[in-house]
Amino acid sequence: MCLGIPGQITAIIDENHHLALVDVGGVKREVNITCIVDEDHPANTCLGDWVLVHVGFAMNRIDEDEAQETLNLLTQLAELELEFNHN
Repeated sequence: MCLGIPGQITAIIDENHHLALVDVGGVKREVNITCIVDEDHPANTCLGDWVLVHVGFAMNRIDEDEAQETLNLLTQLAELELEFNHN
């Protein structure tokens, strides 16, 4: 199973190579956005989009509500894991 982590595109670094800066939980990462760009949605229109990031690629766009819900669930899982490991 693959897990995509939600992140928000904060800058387009290189339109020709489809590289963007994505904020993933407060950490900025360089991400390839080739999978989410096309003629109808070029790289320069992706600023502010929420995406699922997996191994350095934005795999697809998601809406902000879905991103926040996923981030909240991941936070809860991390807290449960921490609690479980301390017992």
